[in-house]
Amino acid sequence: MAEMKDSGIEWCGKIPISWNVMPNKYVMHKKKEICPKYNGEDILSLTMDGVIVRDLDAGGKMPASFDGYQRVHPHNLLMCLFDYDVTPRCIGLIQNEGLTSPAYSQFVMKNGNDARYYYYYYLMIDNTKELLHLAKNLRHSFTEDQLGIINTPVPPVEIQKQIAKYLDQKCEDIDAVYVEIEKQIETLEEYKKSIITEAVTKGLDPDVEMKDSGIEWIGMIPKDWSTIRIGHVFSLRNERNSLPKDQVQLLSLYTGIGVFPQGEHVTASGNHAQTVDGYKIVHKNDIVVNIILAWMGAIGVSDYDGVTSPAYDIYIPDLSKVVPHYFHYVFRTAGIAGECYKYGRGIMMMRWRTYSQEFKQIFVPFPSLEKQQEIAEYLDKKCAEIDGAIEEKKQQLETLEQYKKSVIYEYVTGKKEVQ
Repeated sequence: MAEMKDSGIEWCGKIPISWNVMPNKYVMHKKKEICPKYNGEDILSLTMDGVIVRDLDAGGKMPASFDGYQRVHPHNLLMCLFDYDVTPRCIGLIQNEGLTSPAYSQFVMKNGNDARYYYYYYLMIDNTKELLHLAKNLRHSFTEDQLGIINTPVPPVEIQKQIAKYLDQKCEDIDAVYVEIEKQIETLEEYKKSIITEAVTKGLDPDVEMKDSGIEWIGMIPKDWSTIRIGHVFSLRNERNSLPKDQVQLLSLYTGIGVFPQGEHVTASGNHAQTVDGYKIVHKNDIVVNIILAWMGAIGVSDYDGVTSPAYDIYIPDLSKVVPHYFHYVFRTAGIAGECYKYGRGIMMMRWRTYSQEFKQIFVPFPSLEKQQEIAEYLDKKCAEIDGAIEEKKQQLETLEQYKKSVIYEYVTGKKEVQ
C-alpha cells in the first residue's frame, strides 16, 4: 500500500503521496466545434449507457434540424453541466465521431492525461452528485470556468492508464453479471405471467376435459366453465367524495401491480391537490380502471377503502357470482390488455381510451365461485414465491451497483493499487 496524504478534496479523502492535485483547467479544456450544416453524420446522445449513436428511425423527440450541432471526437469527455440535479448521467466517454447537442460540453485532455481515467473519476462524482453545490441557479447548471477551478487528483499518466485499463475490465465483468441477473428477472416475470394466464383460463386440473370458449384471447377452457361479459358481473360505481383530504385514504393504481395507498410501491411526490373533493370513492373489492392506460395493464382490484382519481372508472363486483381476487389475476393477463386496446379508441397511443361501455363488453372466463377461490389462492401462493425470487435478484442487482461504485472509488482515488 502506497503512503497516503490528504488530497484536500472532500469526496476523495486521502490519495497516494506521489499523486498531484491541481485545478481541473490544467487537466483538460473545453472544445466546441460547431457544424453549420448537417451532412448525415451520426447523432450522439449522453445516456445512462454512455455516449451512444441515436437511432433516428426509432422516433422520439427530435429537433427540426441538426444544423448547428457540435462535432465531437473519440477519446474526449462529454459532460452535461445543466439540470445537474435531475440528469441521471452527466458524464460520458466519446467513442464515435459524430454530432451532438451544443448544450453539452466536450473536454479534451491536456498533457497526455488519460480520458478513460477521468471518465471514471467524474463517474464517481456523478454517482453522488458531488458538484451540486456549484449549481445554484434555477436550471442547476454551472460553467466550464467553475468546473475549471475545482481541484482534481492527477496521478502519473502511466498510473492513470493502468487504473483505466483495470476498471474497464472490472466494470465489464460486473456489467456481464448484472445483465445475466436482469435476464433471470425477465424470465421469472414471464413465468409468472404464463402461470397466471394458464390458471385463470385453463384451471388447475391438467386432465380436465376442455372445450373451445369461442373467445380468441381465452382459447380452450374446462368443459364446466363458461364465459361472461364483464358488465354482467361488475357494475359502474360513481360515488363522489366530499370529505377533507386528511380524512380519506388516497389510492393509486400502479400499472401491472394493482391498487395501493399512494406512494407505497413507487417513490412518489404525493398528491399536491389542495382538495380531494369530487374524487371517486373506492370500496374494498372494487375494480379500478385507468381508462387511458387499461391497454397497458392499468387495472386492479382494490383491497382498500379510499378515494382515487376522478379520471378512473370504478366497478362494483357482484359478490354472489365473482371472487374479486380471481379477477385481480384475470385483469393482469396480456389477453385483457389486448382486448382493452381492441375495444378502445383515440387519436394516439398514449391517449388510447377504453370507455366503460366498451370495457363492460369484454368477455372473461367464468368458472364457479369455488373454482375462482381455488385459483386465486393458488396464484397468491405461486406469485408470492416468484415475487420473492425476483426481489432477491433485485437485491443482487443493488449489491452489484454498490460494489461497482466502490471499486471505481477505491481505484480512482488510489486507495487500492492495480497489481
